[in-house]
Amino acid sequence: MYQYDDYDRQVVQDRVQQFKGQMSRFLNGEIAEQTFLPLRLQNGLYLQKHAPMLRVAVPYGVLASTQLRKLAQIAKTYDRGYCHVTTRQNLQFNWVKMEQVPEILEQLLEVEMHAIQTSGNCIRNTTSDPLAGVAQDEVADPRPYCEIIRQWSTLHPEFAFLPRKFKIAVIGAHEDRAAIQLHDIGLRLVEQPGVDGVGPSGVNPLGFEVWVGGGLGRTPMLGSRIRSFLPQAELLAYLKAILRVYNRHGRRDNKYKARIKILVKALGIERFKEQVEDEFKSSSRSDHLLKPDELAYARSFFSAPNYPLIDPLEGEALLAEQRQQHPDFEQWLTHNVHAHKVAGYAAVTLSLKAVGRAPGDIHYRQLEAVAALAERFGFAEVRTAQQQNMVLPDVKKSDLFALWQALESEQLATPTQGTAADLVCCPGADFCNLASARSLPISAAIQQRLVDLDKLYRLGELSLRISGCINACAHHHIADIGILGLEKSGREFYQITLGGQSGNHSKIGKVLGPALAAEAVDGAIDQIFSVYLKLRLSAQESFAELFARLGVAPFKEAVYAQDH
Repeated sequence: MYQYDDYDRQVVQDRVQQFKGQMSRFLNGEIAEQTFLPLRLQNGLYLQKHAPMLRVAVPYGVLASTQLRKLAQIAKTYDRGYCHVTTRQNLQFNWVKMEQVPEILEQLLEVEMHAIQTSGNCIRNTTSDPLAGVAQDEVADPRPYCEIIRQWSTLHPEFAFLPRKFKIAVIGAHEDRAAIQLHDIGLRLVEQPGVDGVGPSGVNPLGFEVWVGGGLGRTPMLGSRIRSFLPQAELLAYLKAILRVYNRHGRRDNKYKARIKILVKALGIERFKEQVEDEFKSSSRSDHLLKPDELAYARSFFSAPNYPLIDPLEGEALLAEQRQQHPDFEQWLTHNVHAHKVAGYAAVTLSLKAVGRAPGDIHYRQLEAVAALAERFGFAEVRTAQQQNMVLPDVKKSDLFALWQALESEQLATPTQGTAADLVCCPGADFCNLASARSLPISAAIQQRLVDLDKLYRLGELSLRISGCINACAHHHIADIGILGLEKSGREFYQITLGGQSGNHSKIGKVLGPALAAEAVDGAIDQIFSVYLKLRLSAQESFAELFARLGVAPFKEAVYAQDH
């Protein structure tokens, strides 16, 4: 885990003091709201429906137990006891007082955290794989490169006021668990083979596959690949070239057409790529390239923990016995525990999807408990996930039963990861000024229809996401079943999309039909479930496969045949 040096601390401290002065002048009427707007946004402060919201940066989703305890203290002292995990791996406090925000930022500084660039027309938090560093399918750990991007992009004067917000995701695995095709820039670590399959040193040199122009919101688009291999040393020089082309030509007259995806579409991917390559060639002097010692320094913060050697067979008999004796434990192991690249270890999803609680919300007592569990069962590290859950990355298999019992007592062991009940949901109109409709009541109604785990597990892996407005903060376009809140004549309606996918085979979902009234949504979703269970060829045919085979027609017939 990266640790601040003296320079980092000074930069963040200066920023906190600067914002403290800006806040004081604003509250005293010396700064107009329009002038204060970009200042507060680039410090993560939003004005929500009922109270200000502060978004805290969690770079590439990595948190230390000490940071969790500080977040718990802030939730207890300055909020209403909760914080919220976002789909960009950040955390939000939804009930802060504006005049207390500088004090909160000072508290965050004590544990090397901040809220810089969590909003505004700048480069936002770089996201990554919540299993980074431990995934079995990993080519290389993406976290050092995420940290390099974070340091380069934070308070970068050239890119502080872009045409629109800008998002980057980096993965190092074969399976895309960070949705790189849905970002302004997506990066995948790959190896470049030489003529005989390896480079001159006998090892495949690392580089990046580069995707550009993805994004959801009002105009959802998948990114296009513009480089199949970019040497790792050229990473920042190439990112700079992309951003310079965007900064130069991106539209500033219409915020709905200001994202880089619109520029890529307008120019065409070949013309856009040509401009990027021209910019890259004109500016890629040696001082723009990452040097080997810089790469080694970044990697030094993410070296593997000192894993005690474990006999892979040790404890397997006991684990098998525990699975047999405790069906609930067996369900949790099946859905919330993931393979680890070190024998005898596993990664574990801590579910923030308990029935009756808003998806992604976590109470301060739970934060304190997770901090203690991270120290007891791991190396004092926790990850946030884009699916609004948390992950313990390094748990001994022999400790899984004890961990499960502890999580059960904290309501963090809901065995639904990857299922329809593991739904992703934005706060919606209950909190957000931008939202057209509420998301949380729809989420709660659907969750009630999925409390029968037998029914839930029959559905298999199935993604469901709910956004309260066209901004698509819950990424509903890329779910098997997506729900979008709309407002019509003062009433809330919901548009359903089907067939979206994330990961290596990303797709944008297709609209099912006319939007439905709020009271009809959960019943319609139940009809969609029933059609899927009835028409699939076998339990192994996924929702995506069935939708590709049959399309929208059978679902549309079932939903709109009902009297809603």
